[in-house]
Amino acid sequence: MGKLGKRPITISVPASIANLGPGLDTLALAVSLYLRVRVRRVEGAGQLQFRFVNLELQGENLIERAFRRLAGDREFPSLAIEVETDIPLRSGLGSSSAALAAGFRIFEAVFGPQPEQSLLAAGCELEGHPENVAAALLGGLVVCCQADDGSVIALRAAWPRLLRVVVATPEAQLETRRSRAVLPASVPLKGAIANVQRVAVLLAALRARNYAVLAECFRDCLHQPNRGAIVPCLEPLLALRHPDILGMFLSGSGPSVAAVAIRNHAHVAHLMTSIFQQAGIPCQTRIVSVHSAQKIKP
Repeated sequence: MGKLGKRPITISVPASIANLGPGLDTLALAVSLYLRVRVRRVEGAGQLQFRFVNLELQGENLIERAFRRLAGDREFPSLAIEVETDIPLRSGLGSSSAALAAGFRIFEAVFGPQPEQSLLAAGCELEGHPENVAAALLGGLVVCCQADDGSVIALRAAWPRLLRVVVATPEAQLETRRSRAVLPASVPLKGAIANVQRVAVLLAALRARNYAVLAECFRDCLHQPNRGAIVPCLEPLLALRHPDILGMFLSGSGPSVAAVAIRNHAHVAHLMTSIFQQAGIPCQTRIVSVHSAQKIKP
């Protein structure tokens, strides 16, 4: 059985930044914004009682969906689940994947640890792509692919701790479904090769701490050009150049945009905010670090 006894437990699941430019549906980075659920047993069986502290549920409860996807027909004790989050919804920061991962972790708290591959495959099935769920479950930078049989390969890759991310989120939610709808069904061979090259060099550069090449490595030819029409200020933000900025890219499907930097993060945030201000669009900036491990605490 799992860790959930008479005392409640708190589970924290990180946000994630997917794609990192060229790694569409392949790369994701877990970052230090969290969805937190406090779980306790209550009288009865088979019921999940949710209370949302600082957010309003929009659409389906993905925490419950993920839990019940694993539970199937199994009997389980009734649970009271309190939910609060730092992750803005529909912002390109993996809020839906964090919810799915939280549902999986609640299941593990009741039934015990599950095979990593089972969680990854279930997450990919529910989300439609593997990278955000993999980052939420494994932490750090993950590299993913999906096999023909539906199984997911997800490996941890190097991410230097000195590198932090400044995320600018405009006050404009964007559903992943809409952002994916603007992508073409096929892409030119030249663009596909360019992205494969950049993903390969990006991973090698991060491992070697070769930051001089990152700006080029974060450049994308396949999805960001199409999403510029629906993501506010994306083009001027991607064109932003400054000595403290090592690279810029769309965070997941947007509308958040991310900058990687080692120093002067507040100044980088100011530069990004200024571009939104010039367009008359309110935004919020967050300076985040890599999240390296999933947390469960009593």
